[in-house]
Amino acid sequence: MLTVQAIAASIGSGEMRWEGEFRGDGLLLRLGAPLQPLEAVPAEVDLADQASIDALYQSPIRDWQTFTLEPARLVLCQASEPLRLGPRLCGIIGTLSHLTRVGLMTHLSSLLVLPGWDGYVTLELFNAGPSPLRLRCGMPVARLAILPMDGPVRDIALAHPFYGHSALLGSKYADEFSR
Repeated sequence: MLTVQAIAASIGSGEMRWEGEFRGDGLLLRLGAPLQPLEAVPAEVDLADQASIDALYQSPIRDWQTFTLEPARLVLCQASEPLRLGPRLCGIIGTLSHLTRVGLMTHLSSLLVLPGWDGYVTLELFNAGPSPLRLRCGMPVARLAILPMDGPVRDIALAHPFYGHSALLGSKYADEFSR
């Protein structure tokens, strides 16, 4: 894991872009906009059918101040600051432990931010606790540790078909894998 001094050097050299805050030896991720709730649909979601996946998502809320996240509910939220990682850097997202202890999870399983990322990270906010949680736009929720890649890396332009598309918060699984 890179130290805050090594991260600052990467920013200074242009290998990385980050205009937000640091927390320890990582980047502090805050809630931004848009925020996009998921809703239950009456039919089974077919993961090979993009329209079936898209039916899960309510319209994005672009101008929000507070949002109540009910227990066992998931909402997607863009981080407040953009991030650019060079081809030799990756990141790992971890929820702030204070929030985990009340049931908030910021990433269910997609912890890795791949090399070459350029845009806003989408956070997957899940309430695993017994009570509704009030979210506030701008609140700090997670930390991103930066790790160096060891060895050759593939062409970052080909790494992910949705890089740089900050309007896409929801899953594009079928679009990517059902071709």
